[in-house]
Amino acid sequence: MKYYLIVGEASGDLHASHLMRSLKKEDPQADFRFFGGDLMSAEGGTQVRHYKDLAYMGFIPVLLHLPTIFRNLAFCKHDITGWQPDAVILVDYPGFNLKIAKFLHQQRVKRQKEHSAGKDPQVYYYISPKIWAWKEWRIRSIKRDVDRLFSILPFEVDFYEHKHHYPIHYVGNPTAHEVREFRQNYNETAAEFIERMNQIQIDLLAPRLRFRFDNRPVIALLAGSRKQEIKDNLPAMIEAATPYAEEYQLIVAGAPSIDDDYYAQYIEGKPVSMVKNETYALLSHATAALVTSGTATLETALFEVPQVVCYKTPVPRLIRFAFNHIIKCRFISLVNLIADREIVQELLADRFSVDNIRNELRRLMPGHDARTAMLFDYRDVRKQLGDDVAPDNAAQLMVRYLRGVTAQ
Repeated sequence: MKYYLIVGEASGDLHASHLMRSLKKEDPQADFRFFGGDLMSAEGGTQVRHYKDLAYMGFIPVLLHLPTIFRNLAFCKHDITGWQPDAVILVDYPGFNLKIAKFLHQQRVKRQKEHSAGKDPQVYYYISPKIWAWKEWRIRSIKRDVDRLFSILPFEVDFYEHKHHYPIHYVGNPTAHEVREFRQNYNETAAEFIERMNQIQIDLLAPRLRFRFDNRPVIALLAGSRKQEIKDNLPAMIEAATPYAEEYQLIVAGAPSIDDDYYAQYIEGKPVSMVKNETYALLSHATAALVTSGTATLETALFEVPQVVCYKTPVPRLIRFAFNHIIKCRFISLVNLIADREIVQELLADRFSVDNIRNELRRLMPGHDARTAMLFDYRDVRKQLGDDVAPDNAAQLMVRYLRGVTAQ
């Protein structure tokens, strides 16, 4: 069968690549076409757009790139119609993907009214939109336009099924599986990791970003996968962690889609170094971490690294008002959302400052009670996520439903 996947960022590329691998096990004739990244390309099929050409965030960047966004939407609609897949699999990225789902629903209704020939793909959503936090009204379009929704967060079952009476499938959490799989197979010592970084970074990084790593313990800086996130958060992270630079190595986890030169403007002349495509290995050896909210907060918890969540926002007081009165969730980090309580400190909006980040980081260093408490509380997060292999479960369900539709 033919599968068309749409991904808008690095974490989606990772999750979708594993889903593709699982789909091939269930459907050996699986044929893929996708908006995605390098990890998806490694699984086979045809890449028609790279996610780095889609990843705009924030009002101004989106506004400036509207012509490109509209062109990509139009191209995607045309490409799906021409290729006629059996399933369109949407992976997070709701601003774009829900428009595609609406288009496919409209095409289906039009074809039914006109009794015209052609194939209407099933629309599957893998890694559901986080409408429980913002834009809850999108549930109307999801109910109308999405045939099956596959959730990776256990608390979403109650939100979708009990509150909105829309049945979904919780398939397990892919990040939990990915981290568990990595940790089972990763045997590198800290000294071996440092030596390997010294050997390979010459080939991986631009000349102006070549570093000499040493055997000091590590504080990891995970500033996001988009340029805007890096611009907003990395300078403050570096400044907050600089007092530890004599005792610890401050190492930035570089996002694969971001050019070295972009990082250079924030890193050059600072007591920090950087690795690329080594986030899991870096977290395996980190003593503590400063993390921008997103999948990285959950990854950091699953690697049992104490963390401070840092997220700078525009108009911070307005954002704080929105959190208190408009936004429908109490937290922004997946760690706290899954636990339904505050395990990690979230320094966003008016709480985001260099002093606050530094103070929270100090509390999480070895020998402090807050560090011990956070590591203990991480166990609840792992327990809630369970041990299911999310891509395998999702692939089994998708193929089963597709075969049922085909047999009708």
